[in-house]
Amino acid sequence: MNIIIIEDEIKTAKSLESLITAAKPGAKVIAKLQSIESAVAYFTNNDMPDLAFMDVQLSDGLCFEIFKSVKITCPIIFCTAFDEYSLEAFKSNGIDYVLKPFSQEDITGALKKADELKNFFQQNTAPDINSLLSALTPAQGKKNFLVFKNQKYLNIPTDTIAFFYIKYDATFIMCFDQQEYNISQSLDQVAAQLPELQFFRLNRQYLISFDAIKEVEHFFQRKLYVKLTIPTPEKLLIHKDKVSVFLRWMENR
Repeated sequence: MNIIIIEDEIKTAKSLESLITAAKPGAKVIAKLQSIESAVAYFTNNDMPDLAFMDVQLSDGLCFEIFKSVKITCPIIFCTAFDEYSLEAFKSNGIDYVLKPFSQEDITGALKKADELKNFFQQNTAPDINSLLSALTPAQGKKNFLVFKNQKYLNIPTDTIAFFYIKYDATFIMCFDQQEYNISQSLDQVAAQLPELQFFRLNRQYLISFDAIKEVEHFFQRKLYVKLTIPTPEKLLIHKDKVSVFLRWMENR
């Protein structure tokens, strides 16, 4: 199986290649591309590979721009650092995805899915890129969260929320006025209802609002330390594998 990787982070691409060959020893990564421009050139001048892994956010834009210039008939496995609602669009179009940072289990499962969809793609049916682009268009998201506190139901406007976080295995809202509310939804469920341009999932415990960010500093081991305008129970650190994604999110306004 001939595979290409379209990923703008060189180390991530190399790591992905290692996971692919470990999961499928017969597979061969024949090209590693870093931009929309180089991907368009590759697909224009070379035979179609058996499979492609595509990072959603490349250095020169969303990878879906590639489909506007060339016809791609091989299966695509999308790679992304976001696990929010837009990922469901990939599944509804018969395309799998893997979430950064990758695990061996993720890649093995994705390759298995690609094998299962082989017959579909042999019909030369390209993905419905318009549906994908539409699904990725930033939505307004949920405007209020209903909470119950002091024997009362309250509507908390989303734009008053500084961050969501996990405490004692439960999900809490922390507002800019430092009022805290418990909600019954998981952090994954909350993230799926919010516009990804406004809220960022730092890690398994924190989902923060862009408006709450005061400053960002470099930290040990190439991590970032995010300081908010209000106190947080612990230091908010971004792992080095997620730094570039976070900085692109900060800049994408």
